[in-house]
Order: sequence, then structure tokens, then C-alpha cells
Amino acid sequence: MAKPLVLVTTDYKQVDPYMWHAVPSPYIDAVANVSGALPLALPSLADRLDIDDALDRADGVLVTGSRSNVHPSHYGVIPTEDHEPFDPARDATTLPLIRRAIERGVPLLAICRGIQELNVALGGSITAAFQKNRNIEGHGYPWEGTMDERFALAHSVKVAAGSCLEGILQGAPPQVNSLHTQALDELGRNIVVEAMAADGTIEAVTVESAPGWVVGVQWHPEYWAATDTASNKVLAAFGDASRAYMHSKTGAASVAA
Repeated sequence: MAKPLVLVTTDYKQVDPYMWHAVPSPYIDAVANVSGALPLALPSLADRLDIDDALDRADGVLVTGSRSNVHPSHYGVIPTEDHEPFDPARDATTLPLIRRAIERGVPLLAICRGIQELNVALGGSITAAFQKNRNIEGHGYPWEGTMDERFALAHSVKVAAGSCLEGILQGAPPQVNSLHTQALDELGRNIVVEAMAADGTIEAVTVESAPGWVVGVQWHPEYWAATDTASNKVLAAFGDASRAYMHSKTGAASVAA
């Protein structure tokens, strides 16, 4: 049986001596093993990428996390050292990609940097002061320790009643990890908060009236998708949405024929 094809965004970064279009393996593994889809790394080609051509072939889009941050010029703020590091090629690829995927109803899962890109793509902003002002233990970006220690489930989130995320989790209490130095500030057009941390940090969103499935999370469900129930449910729901979209395209093509 054919699997849905999921575009996975990439960073454009130097790994001596080359520039690489790169994505960490946990995202690829989660899409392949939990979402049940075929992951395809999408190069950050900026205006050299024909977004509609790419989306014509896709059944879902996963916008990944990254150490880089969205450049503040995209939300009207003068950049400082607190906003760094940047990845202009990624910004120029993901922001229009997100907008077009939503317009076309292509299922979209946005993780960590991805939820911030989603917000900015729809006219929202990001705060870089978050890391200095956090008030909940374990809520930040741990630089030390093993990968399992850094991605450890650190705090709970409160999921909005009747939300898309509540339907996905079906009562599974979400304990989430936290590896981010920035957070959502002013919300973009039609962005709806689905979950928050105890300190008021926005942890999950969706897009009201979007024609397709859209979920953004500030945490990293991809890392524990194989073993943590809540993480697994998020990636599985994304896979289900991508399969449904694939079948809808097949049905439309059959009718047209």
C-alpha cells in the first residue's frame, strides 16, 4: 500500500567544508516509523523552490525544530545577539511554504522552531526574552548532558478543552520536554492556542478555519514518539491526516478522469 509523502524542512548550514541541507534523524525516524509516511527532506532553496510544485507531490509537511531562530525582520523587530543564530535560507523557504500549505489544506505539523515559523508566517511575533524570564523549572534549553537527558520530559502542559490537541491525545496527560530559547508572543492571523505551560508559555496552537489539519507544538514529540504515549499520538495523528489527504487527492483524480 502506498504511503503518504511528507516533506520535512531542512536547515541550511555549514558542515566543513560544505554547505548542507540538513535535518536531524529523529524527525525522519518519527515520520517513517510512527506517522507511517515516506519522509522526504526538502532543501532550503528559498525563491529557487517552486512551492506549488513541491506541494503537488506532497501529502503532508513537517516543519522541524532547529538551533537557529526566525530572523526578527520577518516580524518587525531589530535583531540583537539575543535573537541569534539565524538561517535566512530556511526562513525564505519555510515561511512561504507554511502559508501555501495551509491555503491548500495540506496537513502541517510544526515543531519547536516550526511553531514559531507558523506564527510568524501568519503575521505573529516571537519573544527572545523568554529564556531570561522563564519561571518554571526545566523550561528552557539544556545545553549539557546526554541527548536523553536534554530531551527529558520536563513539565506538564494544560490542554484546552474541546481543542484539536485534546482530541488527538484522548486523555493522555502530556508531559513535554523543553529545548527552546524563544517563544510565541503576539499571535498571528487565526492562530488559536491549544495548550499552555504553567508559566503562560504557549505550547501548542492550531489555525482556525484552515481547510486542512494544522498543529504546532513548542516541544519535541519526535524524540520520544516511539515510547511516550502523548508524543506517539501527535505523530500518529499527523500520519492519519496525511493519509486522508493522500486518499482525497486520489479520489479527486478518479472523479476527474
